[in-house]
Amino acid sequence: MDKFSYINATSLKQVTSLLSDSGWGEVMLLAGGTDLLSELKEYIETPKTLINLKTLPGMDGISENANGIKIGALTTVADIAMHPSIQQHYTVLAQAAASVATPQIRNVGTIGGNLCQRPRCWYYRDETVNCIKKGGDLCYAVDGLSKYHAIFDGDPVYIVHPSDIAPALIALDASIKITGPEGDKTIKVEEFFTLPSDNPFRENVLQPNEIVVEIQIPKPKLNTKSYYLKAREKGAPDFALVSVAGVFEMAGRTCQIANIILGGVAPKPRRSTEAEAALTGKMLNKDVCTMAGAEAVQKAQPMNDNAYKVTLTQNLISRTAMMAVS
Repeated sequence: MDKFSYINATSLKQVTSLLSDSGWGEVMLLAGGTDLLSELKEYIETPKTLINLKTLPGMDGISENANGIKIGALTTVADIAMHPSIQQHYTVLAQAAASVATPQIRNVGTIGGNLCQRPRCWYYRDETVNCIKKGGDLCYAVDGLSKYHAIFDGDPVYIVHPSDIAPALIALDASIKITGPEGDKTIKVEEFFTLPSDNPFRENVLQPNEIVVEIQIPKPKLNTKSYYLKAREKGAPDFALVSVAGVFEMAGRTCQIANIILGGVAPKPRRSTEAEAALTGKMLNKDVCTMAGAEAVQKAQPMNDNAYKVTLTQNLISRTAMMAVS
């Protein structure tokens, strides 16, 4: 990797000021480093300065009140997965966090970093390939190897977003607090991510001088059930081929409200409005849940090597919905 200077952050104001005074990519933020360090080693990113965020006070930790829960951006994935209240009331988030990578990575990786991580596409990660995301003219997955790429919303870049935690947060209607030189703002996590058709170079709406501070999740209703199912290529920890985050407000066996968010199939976590419509207001049984899965994949556009994701998506949605009445 190239040489860089290293600064231990002392305040958010200092961080946003340093970001504002630099060009794009000249100053970058380091939290757990599980993604950024690999990008540095592969020369995908070559910053002049790294700002260590772990020295910021008050940026980690989980707090709870009657209205919901707040999670600092530097809270580790392991702490989220093992938190008793998250396991009980926000089960989909605990399950998603527990599915991330290995125990070693969960113990250093942060929720903010997990949401802001870059694509794992092998063309993007190859320093010798100048793909669209790096300023080139081609998405090499279109005519190349597309086994792990998108089946929805890909044009012109067919990456998939690698976060397990993001679909769970969207399903829970979470918000994300962002700070910059002009102060704080809070947006829905669902609005945080962008498609390549909007900006092929970025995966989220963060401005170059902004930083994620906190995640806010409203407390689910008492009759809510939630689950995270993830299909991966091997038994060992791996990124999702397809994942489903499902949150269901139930009245007995009847689904009053369903939130179905897909991972591993699109450049950003994808809400399946088709599956939600097929489940909402219905008494859940095998036929209804199977139909929801089938509806969800009607607009899928698989590539040469990833048609298997269509079947996986359909089956995982059906299984997740059935768990709400099992």
